[in-house]
Amino acid sequence: MRADNSAVWCISLNIAEAQLAVYELALEPLNGAIVVTNPDAAGMIETKVYVDGQPSQKQIDELLANTAEILGGVTPKASIEQLPDIDWVAESQKALPPIVAGKFFVHGSHVKDTPPEGSIPLLIEANVAFGTGQHDTTKGCLIALTDLAVERKVGSALDMGCGSGILSMGIKILWDCPVLGVDIDEDSVRVALENADLNKVSGITGICGDGYDAAEVSKSAPFDLIAANILAEPLCMMASALEKNLTKGGVAVLSGLLIKQQDQVVKAHEAVGLKVIRELHLGEWATLVLSR
Repeated sequence: MRADNSAVWCISLNIAEAQLAVYELALEPLNGAIVVTNPDAAGMIETKVYVDGQPSQKQIDELLANTAEILGGVTPKASIEQLPDIDWVAESQKALPPIVAGKFFVHGSHVKDTPPEGSIPLLIEANVAFGTGQHDTTKGCLIALTDLAVERKVGSALDMGCGSGILSMGIKILWDCPVLGVDIDEDSVRVALENADLNKVSGITGICGDGYDAAEVSKSAPFDLIAANILAEPLCMMASALEKNLTKGGVAVLSGLLIKQQDQVVKAHEAVGLKVIRELHLGEWATLVLSR
């Protein structure tokens, strides 16, 4: 994915204020250091993404084009430049504060704070996979999972679009059940398994595959719990496949959708027999808990 890991590069682009939240989520896989300005008179926000190593222009173009297609807008133009030889990754990590989400205390190695009493620390570094715990969608999922663990038993789980593996680890810790993490991006799967090892969380299987079409999903289905923190459009497209891979009485935790997109996601899942039993709003983002 990256040609040169010896320097830090900056990706610069302008994003409409109304679309910033979605693009921030879409840009997370490039790395964790995203810096934005206040909107100008035209409502445009200058956005810079600092990455460790030269990024792939093709990857960036495809990422932006896919996001623009989902939003129905014009694809932003991105410029890439190399920065002076400074440890920008370390500097950016300093700006990532620890997060308390449900039962979990999510932090980077630079954090020296003592975890709150009774919390479970999870070490997640800013990396090439989405899910450092900083985003409201990840926090919403961790809170929802913590609440579910009080009232439900889970014997098997699927983390669809596992990213950094943070939800896979959370599920394994809360229920001590086998967890299958699936992501279409090989680097994300690698990082997820590395994070599991780093946090001494066993019992997680990570595979690179095309969503519910992955052979490993069919072999392990149905699941008592499915978590999917991805974008609204893919969630709607996957609604039928989710229902088919969920046990009767099973639950799904979904996020990656804006509050204003909630109705369309709910309708897509209600159409296949699922019902919303809980919803959580953090900032502009929604997390949904559905039951079959």
